[in-house]
Amino acid sequence: MMMALKSRMVEFKAESGPGKGYLASPEKPRGAVLVLHAWWGLNDFFKSFANRLASQGFLALAADLHDGALATSVDGAKELQSKIANDRIKQIVLGAADYLRSDPSISGRKIGVVGFSMGAGWSLLLSTLKPETVGAVVVFYGTYPIDFSKAEASFLGHFSPEDEWEPMRDVRATEEKIRGAGREVAFHFYPGTKHWFVEENRPVEYNRDGSDLAWIRTLEFLDKKLR
Repeated sequence: MMMALKSRMVEFKAESGPGKGYLASPEKPRGAVLVLHAWWGLNDFFKSFANRLASQGFLALAADLHDGALATSVDGAKELQSKIANDRIKQIVLGAADYLRSDPSISGRKIGVVGFSMGAGWSLLLSTLKPETVGAVVVFYGTYPIDFSKAEASFLGHFSPEDEWEPMRDVRATEEKIRGAGREVAFHFYPGTKHWFVEENRPVEYNRDGSDLAWIRTLEFLDKKLR
């Protein structure tokens, strides 16, 4: 069953000037999810991911952490990342979470956050910065072994066991930190995959089987935690 979707670019308050994002809305949202992109910027893949979530009944906001800038190559993304202030990204992430949660259809319920690579680190951080807002976190091939003692969320992760960008020690360290804080966590590994394996616009790294399985697990998790 396909739901009627509406999508548009929106603006929201952030400390150092408005942030922007792509909002995909189903007719009757049964939960809300913030999508935080990888270092490429808010490209079509992350917008389409928000559409997929909305087609399953979630109000989905893909925040633009790079203020409109996009990269298509690793070198371009590295250059982009070197120019962007972490403080600005943090303000955008916080502003986007507030904007999504303030939607009347969500009425103050906890939201989910799905982050990819760079965005995964911000998703994990957000769970500790706004514990009262974040109820579920899904990370794709990104880690951040911080103190999770303030977090109130449940965590799900999707990783490649042979990831040159995300060493296994960081994955294990992040998992241990979450578990040590007494939070529910499940990290899954997808043999034979690379970093960015769910991003269809990365033909070299994209892995359909891994991507499909990760999507099913993500949906089940968000359904369970946010409905």
